[in-house]
Amino acid sequence: MDGKVYFIGAGPGDPELLTRKAWKILCSAEVVLHDALVPAEILGLAPGGATIFDVGKRCGRKSISQHELHGLLIRHAEAGRTVVRLQGGDPLIFGRAAEEMAALRAAGIDFEIVPGVTAASAAAAAARISLTDRMAASRVMFLSAHRRGGEAVLDWETLPTADVTLAIYMPGGKYEEIARALTAAGFEGATACLIVSRASTPEQTVVQAELASLGQVPEAVAPALLIVGEVTRTELQELVVPARPA
Repeated sequence: MDGKVYFIGAGPGDPELLTRKAWKILCSAEVVLHDALVPAEILGLAPGGATIFDVGKRCGRKSISQHELHGLLIRHAEAGRTVVRLQGGDPLIFGRAAEEMAALRAAGIDFEIVPGVTAASAAAAAARISLTDRMAASRVMFLSAHRRGGEAVLDWETLPTADVTLAIYMPGGKYEEIARALTAAGFEGATACLIVSRASTPEQTVVQAELASLGQVPEAVAPALLIVGEVTRTELQELVVPARPA
């Protein structure tokens, strides 16, 4: 009898932010294929006899190919095992779940999705702000600053510049590049921004800046998220980078 694959969102890092369903399934998993940034405390929930694979893709480090990952999911499910594909945040936001689900459908493998707390929600909670505000932002846009080789560059100029919050995933050290693109798209230099690193963990940091000074902010430790918009204009007991003089 074939097994089943569960796509589980590991959330931002705090094990207590796992859903009860995710916790229950992970505690009974026979095979776990996890991303690089899933913390050891969450991996430790898997049974002692479970087979654990680190299938994370990190810059500068050799990693398993996407095709090989599909093969692992299919092979272990066909062997009748309970397989957990464990991804940071929510598996359906800026992950590879679409490709992996397509491979499972083609192979006739049953799967289920258990959503998790995505980075934008965790970052907003860490900074104690709301992603929406009736007076400042009725829209939230999730964007990725990381582009796969060969993908078209994001057309920043099509973005709305008012009444919106931008949640930019995986900004890396591209703050100056992002700031230039948003400025060219019509965002003002005084636009408020926050960079949240390692949200929900004891190491979390929140850095506040204006768009004009964003390029001066040191690169945050991954995982990090950049929030742009008036909802971030709040009093923080953190590093505040002043705007660059005109």
